[in-house]
Formats: sequence, structure tokens, C-alpha cells
Amino acid sequence: MNLLKALATVSSLTLVSRILAFVRDILIARIFGAGMANDAYIIATRLPNLLRRLFAEGAFSQAFVPIFGEYHKRKGHDETKLMVDHVVTLLAIVLFIVTLIGIIAAPLIIYLTAPGFIKDPAKFDLTVQMLRITSPYIFFISMVAVAAGILNTYNKFWVPAFAPVLLNICLIGGALWLTPYFEHPIIAMAWAWFVAGFVQLAFQIPFLKKIGMLPSLRFNLKDEGMWRVVKQMGPALFGVSIAQISLIINTVFASFMLVGSVTWLYYADRLMEFPAGLLGAALGTILLPSLSKLHATNSTVEYSKLLDWGLRLVCMLTLPAALALGLIAVPLLATFFQYGAFHDTDVQKTSYALIGYSVGLIGIIAVKVLAPGFYARQDIKTPVKIGIATLIATQLMNLLFIFVLDLGHAGLALSIGLAACFNSAILFYFLRKRGIYQPEPGWGKFSLKLCAALLALGLTLWFGMGTEQQWLNTSGWSRIIHLSWLVVAGVAVYFAVLFALGFRMKDFAKRGAN
Repeated sequence: MNLLKALATVSSLTLVSRILAFVRDILIARIFGAGMANDAYIIATRLPNLLRRLFAEGAFSQAFVPIFGEYHKRKGHDETKLMVDHVVTLLAIVLFIVTLIGIIAAPLIIYLTAPGFIKDPAKFDLTVQMLRITSPYIFFISMVAVAAGILNTYNKFWVPAFAPVLLNICLIGGALWLTPYFEHPIIAMAWAWFVAGFVQLAFQIPFLKKIGMLPSLRFNLKDEGMWRVVKQMGPALFGVSIAQISLIINTVFASFMLVGSVTWLYYADRLMEFPAGLLGAALGTILLPSLSKLHATNSTVEYSKLLDWGLRLVCMLTLPAALALGLIAVPLLATFFQYGAFHDTDVQKTSYALIGYSVGLIGIIAVKVLAPGFYARQDIKTPVKIGIATLIATQLMNLLFIFVLDLGHAGLALSIGLAACFNSAILFYFLRKRGIYQPEPGWGKFSLKLCAALLALGLTLWFGMGTEQQWLNTSGWSRIIHLSWLVVAGVAVYFAVLFALGFRMKDFAKRGAN
């Protein structure tokens, strides 16, 4: 299996999904602006997403994929399928209970996670109503994540990568066609999330059936593989909880700030998630099952080389993205979101948060490569301990940036970015210390060439963008045309310099474990 080709496939579908997500966010920003309805919507959808990351893409994937990869590599199809049935049945029971709690305890959950909303009863009640609608999404999307783990291990990467495309199609449909039918139009978006969860799960079922891995409901408390997954999920759940606790604390801080702070952070996060999903999530998707297979066959040298390959791609593709997000934050935000109820003040406020996120983008994406270096070895405790230290560092920076330096919501974004750099640095240190990862030769020359290309990119963007006030005052099509040629010019200059310095895509081709 060609990992570069797999990465290109996943990244391409992620790009389609991200483009649709931008269309979705542009529609929502235009219809609802940065006021009460949008703040309520973001909180009501953020909490199910946090639980999704906690149970599905986070703890479950980290615990399940390495063990499933081991079964797939060393044991027969029937034994592997039996383990999958038992794990999925147990997970479904747990998720059903969690979903019920989300519906019944919605007021308490909003009270604890967005206490600033209490002073506005209408805002609080609207958020509670939407949370009750979106809570079942956690059940559907967690089952989607189970299917993704199985399909990725079978190298069917494109199927799970296409599922988010369906999510955004459903949300765009909700914004365009459902909003007129509700007293509070924003509630249509909550129902769109509910439908999207079901559609994504239904899409993957035929592919699971084709490979003979469509789970059946069978419960067996004596299944050794199931209990191995459960035992791994304990520390994994704690580890993922640490990252989510940090996000919840930031949401609590933001709920007490100026009205719109939650929304400004959200839209900055959306732009930051574009490269993070395009590269970080895609790399994590293909690396975890590939590393797990290499660990199962004791291929330590190839294991290290695969990590090195991932880190070089991260540096080559993330650093220019971070530089671009920081330099042209206002042009990006004005072009995508400054329409209707989303004003120039909102663009400026959101740009401060986006710059804060861009500082730590390299760390945010590097974690997606470094953490699987431990997870694939079924070592979850080390990333958990590092996660605890990262949580403490994040909150110390929050105190500094908010209460001492008075950076407001931008300080929350900056603390997340810098904490991600701290996290990735410690992960890297322990991978090196334990001999799991040994850098391949040539990093010095590689770094110098990247610096030259980044300098050329920075100069191109700086002189090509003009003034921020121009972007705030010009019309939509003028901004779109200007941003388009600016991005194209930046990409062309960056890769032209790399090409002139000897970079070739064939040098980054990589075979993965089958």
C-alpha cells in the first residue's frame, strides 16, 4: 500500500469536506451572525462533538485500532469478527446510556459548561432545547468511528474519509431549506446534526458487509479481546478527557467574555481546523493502523522510518499553512465570513484568535503523528501523563494571557496553540529517549531548505495582500478574486523554491504495512 497515495486520497476527501464546511459556516454566519442564536448553536453542537472525540475518535480508536490490527494480522477472520461483535455491543450499550443522560440532564450540562448563559434565560433555554436534539448524534457518530477503525485497518481509507462530506451536505441542506419551518430557525440546524449522524452510519454499512466485518449484537463477558480494549480505554478515556477538559474550561471562560466571544473562537477554530484536518487528521488516520501492523510484526526500523516520514510531511506542509493563517488572517476571514450579520468588527476579533491558533498549528498537527507512535504500541499511559502536564500548562497560560496580559478570547486561542507545541515536544522527547524513534539523516539540510521556502512565501503574502482595511471595505467578488490569486501565488512560490532546492514528491513516497 502506497501511504502517500492513501494520504492524498484522505486529504482530497477531507478538502472536499472542509470546503463544504466553509460553505456551511458562511451560510450560518450570514443567517445568524455572531449573536445569541449562534452562540447557543455552537455550545449545543460542541458538547456532542466533545463526547464523540472522547468515546469514538479519541479513547475508542486509540484502544481498539491497535488491538484490532493485531487480531487482523495474527488471528483468523472468525476470531477477529467475534471480538468486533462483542466490543461493538458493549460500546452500543454504553453510548445509549450516555445519550439518555445528555437528553435528560441537558439543563445541568449547559449550567456546568456555559454558566455565563444563565444570565440570559432565553439563550439558556434555546441551548438546552438544541442539546436535547443533538445528543443522539454521539451514538451515531461513535458507531461511525468504529466502522472507520475497521475499514482503515483494511486500507479502505476513502470510505470513512467521505463520511464528513455527508455531514456537511446535511447541514447545508438544513440551513437552506429547514430553517423557515421553525419558530427559532437555528433549531433546524440541530435536527440537521441528528439526520447527519444517521446518514453517515448508514453509508458505511455496505462496505463493512463487503469485507465481512458488519458487527452483530452479541454480548460475551468472557471475550479476552474485548476486555483488552476496555482496559486500554480506561487510560485512553482519561487522556482524551484531559484535552476536552481544557476545551470546556476555555468555553467557560469565553461564556463570561463579550457577547460573540464563543462565535469568534469558533470561526477561528474552523479555519485552523482546515489544515489540521487536511493533514493532521489524515496522517493520524493512515499512521495508526500502519504503525500497529508494524508493531505486531516487530518491525522496529520501519516503525521509526514511518514516524520520520510523517514528521517531515508535517514540517513541509504545516509550517507554510501556519505562516499563511497568521499573515492573511483578515483577508481569509473577510472573504469567507463578512456577509450579512457578520460585521467587520467580528472579522477583526476573530482574526486575533486565528493568529493565536496559528502560532501553535505545528504542535497541533505534530501530535497527530507523535501520539500514534505510543498508541500503536498499546502504550496509552505515557501520552496521558503528558496530557496532564499539558492541561496544567494550558490553564497557567490562560491565567497569564487573560488576567495579566488582558488578551481576552485571543488569549484562549494562544494558550491552546502553545500548549499543543508543549505536548508535541514532550512526546517527541520520550519517543527519542526510549529509542522508539531515530531521526533519519538529512534533517539539517531539510530544515534550511524549508526556511528558504518559508521566507519566500512570507514575502509573497506580505506584499501581495495590501492593507487589512482594503479587505474590510471591498465587495465580495473583489475579495474572492484577490484571495484566490494570493493563495495561488503563495503556493506556487513556496513549492517552486522547494523544487529548485531539490525537493521531489517521489522522495516522499512510502510503502505501508498491508
